[in-house]
Amino acid sequence: MAQVPAVPKLTRARHLLRASLLGKTDPTPEMAESERAALALRATQMSMRAAGQVTFLLPLVGPAHVSDWAAVAARLTATLERFIEQDDPNWTATICCQETPDIPDDPRISVIPFTDRAPGNDKWRKLRVLNEALPDLAPHPGYVMSFDADDLLRQGAVQEMLTRQAAGGYLAQSGYVMDAATGDIALADRRAPDAPMRKPFWKLCGSCCALYHDPNTPQSTRFLTEMTQHEHRMFPYLARLAGLALTPLSRPSVLYMLNHGENFGARRGRVGYKTRFVKKYRIDDPDDLNTIRRDFGLPSQN
Repeated sequence: MAQVPAVPKLTRARHLLRASLLGKTDPTPEMAESERAALALRATQMSMRAAGQVTFLLPLVGPAHVSDWAAVAARLTATLERFIEQDDPNWTATICCQETPDIPDDPRISVIPFTDRAPGNDKWRKLRVLNEALPDLAPHPGYVMSFDADDLLRQGAVQEMLTRQAAGGYLAQSGYVMDAATGDIALADRRAPDAPMRKPFWKLCGSCCALYHDPNTPQSTRFLTEMTQHEHRMFPYLARLAGLALTPLSRPSVLYMLNHGENFGARRGRVGYKTRFVKKYRIDDPDDLNTIRRDFGLPSQN
């Protein structure tokens, strides 16, 4: 099962207009399954109950698809350690993979074995398995966030989500991109007059959207399942179509690491422009860099 193609932008605009201004929640014949699921959720007019936890879903590449399994395992451990270090303990993380490496021993971390032997990229199939398991993984209202197993969460992110209680969920409008080959770090954020080519973080990284989920609404599980079959640049559109207003996190809360040797995007030839992005918007202030490294658990640089 391959990644589902993005819906053309003009079609998205038409569907949003139909749903938001005309109040239409019945699907049209050409709509993607994700759009149908979004409208079905919108039709429920789901009201928000207090969100009590953040559920992270991590599809992990299998050892047969990488050249350095030990390095993949080390990056996964770093990702999980950033969860463990959160000052708000109300989170869970579930990994889906053919083979699970040694991971930190924490009752909030669980594993779903992936047994599908079909050839090809299996990230999207793993995401489907993870989301379909939400009735068991998230039995109470909360936020659900698909998270790549080599990204890092900033200290305080879980606390912010559960304290602010955003009705629809959160979007990482800003975030950091690190070139592991050079150690350079850049800020991704919305465009500014002095940085017309800067991109928002959610256009660069899949660990960018934490959506409100109520397990008592089956349409919510279906929507999350179908939404994550698309690239992350579709997430804000689909959330809007579902009637979920996304609130930007108050500060850059995710660090995306590229050029570490096993990036998914590298297999599709899509890392080059991100490398150029980091070079162009590299942060040089040593105090800023030390703060970023501290908050993401990275070693300081002299």
